[in-house]
Amino acid sequence: MQYIAPIAIGILYALLMSLVREPHRRRLNAVMVAGAGAAYLSGGGMGGWEFPFTALLAYVAFRGLESWTWIGVGWLLHTAWDIVHHVKGAPIIPFAHTSSLGCAICDPVIALWCLRGGPSLIDLVRGRRRSGRPRLGPGSREGVSPESPSPTPG
Repeated sequence: MQYIAPIAIGILYALLMSLVREPHRRRLNAVMVAGAGAAYLSGGGMGGWEFPFTALLAYVAFRGLESWTWIGVGWLLHTAWDIVHHVKGAPIIPFAHTSSLGCAICDPVIALWCLRGGPSLIDLVRGRRRSGRPRLGPGSREGVSPESPSPTPG
């Protein structure tokens, strides 16, 4: 359960964030990764190194206001910081000794979702449920947005 729960939490995070419409979803996630950068400040497990890391993640989050890639990078940086804290024995939650390990498992799940562009998982599920399997072949409009004009011959 120690390894499954963090994965489930990462998926739940992406599902809940799917309720927020774009571009607000991206901007909210940028704020979330900035907050994650400051999560270890109160514990001070890495001493003065907590401050440059927080500044680094603040910069990454700022770039993430306009880029899902930067948000994904931020979560991967936080994963590395989680691992450092876990190995050193300075967990994110002082009374939960494996909390940084759990965070290090959860964060890459969120990062992968962000690196995919933070799509609405709810819309993906609804789309598959409505249409079943995607139809490919003549007359298929895969990759064409509903706003796109119909292709004209000629």
